[in-house]
Amino acid sequence: MITKIKKHIPVILLLSPGFILLLTFVHIPVVKTIYMSFFSTPKGRKPSKFKGIENYEHMFSDPIFWKVMSNNIVYAISTIPSSIIIAIIMAQWVNSKLPGRPLLRFAYFLPVVLPLIAVGNIWLFFFLPGFGLIDQVGSLFGFQNTNILGNPDQVLWGIIAVSIWKESGFYMIFFLAALQGIPREMKEAAIIEGANSWQMFYKITLPMITPTLLFVSVNAVITAFTRIEHLFTMTGGGPNYNSALLLYYIYENGFEFWDTAYAITLSVLLIILLSIIGIGQIFLLDRKVHYQ
Repeated sequence: MITKIKKHIPVILLLSPGFILLLTFVHIPVVKTIYMSFFSTPKGRKPSKFKGIENYEHMFSDPIFWKVMSNNIVYAISTIPSSIIIAIIMAQWVNSKLPGRPLLRFAYFLPVVLPLIAVGNIWLFFFLPGFGLIDQVGSLFGFQNTNILGNPDQVLWGIIAVSIWKESGFYMIFFLAALQGIPREMKEAAIIEGANSWQMFYKITLPMITPTLLFVSVNAVITAFTRIEHLFTMTGGGPNYNSALLLYYIYENGFEFWDTAYAITLSVLLIILLSIIGIGQIFLLDRKVHYQ
């Protein structure tokens, strides 16, 4: 028995730092957050009191919550597949033999190195009614001026466009690395067999990059629910919460309205939502992943 324990000591020592960090900064805070969601917000000398599920009842009866939740679902459904598809296309493009390929890679990756706050300010200038780049170019073709960020029906799509532009270059790097890891012999054999470009992509490239596709898709889901910096500089969640996302609503309740109990309750929902989606992705897509 002692001999078996001694054999596992190196493994335990190697895993223990990571386990301690996860326990301290992830698992314990999550458990504490769930526990605190059943209490009221402390105010001054008035301590928090146990409220049971009242915070959750308030959340499900809150029309603004359902509005920002629907915004986030539309945002995620629009940005995740679009960013991944564009990233794969860009990776295929910059992986081919092109003149000026390093410059093209740099151009695609440039949005990634920019802070999202800066990206928001750049696109704020693009969307500026009458004077922005979009209206200036549109006027050359006879289009009328627009006010995308001030239009309740268009503002969310403007935010979605910014996110796709920002994230596609980041995902491209992972797909480019995956493409460069595909054995050249497989492609050469496919060419000899007379396979066209689509057949090579569907039968060779796509199966070989599925591990990267799984990794990127999980990260894309997390990003779609946790990246809100551009909202602060572009819209502030407006007009009338039409561009607000769930995490922004959590921030607003916790740090502007000082309703920390409700912000914690919303955070618990976000944790549960991301956990379910992440685990579901791994279990559903892992069966189709080609690791060799």
